[in-house]
Amino acid sequence: MKCLFLIVGLVAVGLLFTSHPLLAEESSTERGDAMIAKYFEAETAKLEGRPVADIQSLEQWKTERPQRLEELKEMLGLMPWPEKTDLKVTYTGEVDHEEFTVKNLHYQSRPGLYVTGNLYIPKNIEGEVPAILYVCGHGKVKKGDVSYGNKTYYQHHGAWFARHGMVCLTIDTLQLGEIEGIHHGTYKYDMWWWNNRGYTPAGVEAWNCVRALDLLQSLPEVNDDKLGVTGRSGGGAYSWWVAALDDRIKAAVPVAGITDLRNHVVDGCVEGHCDCMFWVNTYRWDYSMLAAMVAPRPLMISNTDSDGIFPLDGVTRTYFSTRKIYSLYNATDDFALSIAPGPHKDTQQLRVPAFHWLREHLQGESPLIEVTAEKQFEVEQLRVFDTLPKDEKNTTIHESFTVVADEPEAPSSTSQWNEQSESWKAQLKKLSFAAWPKEESPVAVKEISNQTASGIRVQQFVFTSQDNIQLKLIQLGKADAQKPKLAVLNIVDDQGWQELQELVAYITDGVQKETASEEILASVKMLQNLPWQMVYIAPRGLGETQWNQDPKKQIQIRRRFQLLGQTLDGMRVYDTRRAIQAWRSIKKNQQTSLWLQASGNLAGIAVYASLFEPNITRLDLYELANDHRNGPEFLNVRRFMNLPEAVAMAAENSQVVIYSDDEKVANQKWSYPASVVKSLDWPAKNLQLRTLKSE
Repeated sequence: MKCLFLIVGLVAVGLLFTSHPLLAEESSTERGDAMIAKYFEAETAKLEGRPVADIQSLEQWKTERPQRLEELKEMLGLMPWPEKTDLKVTYTGEVDHEEFTVKNLHYQSRPGLYVTGNLYIPKNIEGEVPAILYVCGHGKVKKGDVSYGNKTYYQHHGAWFARHGMVCLTIDTLQLGEIEGIHHGTYKYDMWWWNNRGYTPAGVEAWNCVRALDLLQSLPEVNDDKLGVTGRSGGGAYSWWVAALDDRIKAAVPVAGITDLRNHVVDGCVEGHCDCMFWVNTYRWDYSMLAAMVAPRPLMISNTDSDGIFPLDGVTRTYFSTRKIYSLYNATDDFALSIAPGPHKDTQQLRVPAFHWLREHLQGESPLIEVTAEKQFEVEQLRVFDTLPKDEKNTTIHESFTVVADEPEAPSSTSQWNEQSESWKAQLKKLSFAAWPKEESPVAVKEISNQTASGIRVQQFVFTSQDNIQLKLIQLGKADAQKPKLAVLNIVDDQGWQELQELVAYITDGVQKETASEEILASVKMLQNLPWQMVYIAPRGLGETQWNQDPKKQIQIRRRFQLLGQTLDGMRVYDTRRAIQAWRSIKKNQQTSLWLQASGNLAGIAVYASLFEPNITRLDLYELANDHRNGPEFLNVRRFMNLPEAVAMAAENSQVVIYSDDEKVANQKWSYPASVVKSLDWPAKNLQLRTLKSE
């Protein structure tokens, strides 16, 4: 076992790569960059305009829309639909203007989730009037340690609506509000576990907007049937969310807040946006679907012609895709595209069409606009809190907004276990791995090198894991072993691949014979004497297919996967599955037992790959996290299961050996799979917790 682990020891973390005559002449980074660019282009093309493009009739749309609404709620982290608790609306101050009054207020969209806002109420109104929910973009207003909220940055909009006879509630967003939460979990703070939970701050913003409508409807001045929404940039996006989710919105003008997948994924616009702009794209929608959900209610898409983060070509593609649904309703007069000159900026040219649209559809008229939208107050006048509430959950809402699964009880019977494990597997397919190709083509494997030296055979193969994803499989073994009874598939990272190249170079070319490490010498000796095959795969983005290593670029590549309804780790599970299939397609391997071996995050990937491939004899797992917060990133997985449950599923059909430094801690971490093994009377060898002995 010791020598075997020396081979596996080649899987530690790292970023280096050494070229070798056996490998292609093109550098790994160049190859990886080209590969991932082609992949994103192809995957985006599959989703463009969908599922709107698949709608053929109004009857079909009306039948599908309720299900699509449930999917939208789910992708925003709003399933189950949250309880509408007491808003606890609290007014903390009032500012007077000759034409309107501003009330500073806060409400709780959920207990402890505070929303600060300014309510603009016209003076001298008779009866009920229309109301506008104005949702702010990212407009930082901060003096020293005090955040005044982006509502103060966008105050001129609320003032304009109030001066023209409409109530307007302008609310702060989670980030840049008076209580400063975060929108940058994956963008900046390495919180990839947000995806595991199915969490996005877009869901928080959407829910805050839904509750804002509840607040507006509670006001005696407001006509319940005349509610509109608008906002710019981030506020434009949140305008989409609430208009799609809530039919109480009767007219909407999202401004510079939506474009299509092609702009985000292929053209790179995702790099200019924080997480609040995106759903967790479980059902793999393009953004025209969000706009279509508003039909047939009046909707104007507003943008500028030189917006760098909402480019005009993507905006127009979204418009024309959505127009199809409005056409089915014979409601194209209620769907408009307004383009103004300029960059991504809150300009008067953008405001005027929005003002016209909302007045026309909520007040029934749209007279000549003679009053410009101008700021009326000092930001201090619009502040809600003198002291921030101690019970606020804004700063940690990502920890509680979505529901995560508790550790289950051990099953009391095989039938109960079968039902539970099949449910988990079905949910993985639907909610986490839905982007895997639906129909797997046979794996095409090509041997590109076969060398024997030092009594060791070195074979290299290439195979296609997925369209545009070509990977290499390397197999090492005793030269005279005809049909080995055992093979160990090592799933390795960059350093593991680098050290594998050094080992191959030592075996085949005698490179660095005089300075070879003890690990290489021990590995060579093991390969010369042990009748096993050692097989290696570096999934996409690792080893030979590593792409741009700049940390910021790495982040944005991972975010692109999420926009396509994937995760990088989820697709690496697929690569591992395809590597298993590729190896088994080689005739002489078909009767050979297969083990999987991996360390760290890749150990988690090995566990999940084993759930979808038959006849994995054993898994050797090093430094395996017991929680997805510290383990692989899969969409939504924590909503229904965690890594201990996956280990229990793997242990049903394979021996699972988990190596750790502390036996007591390991017993605590893996108590659930241990209890399953005991409860169902599986062989004790199916789950083994071993302690690594220090040298």
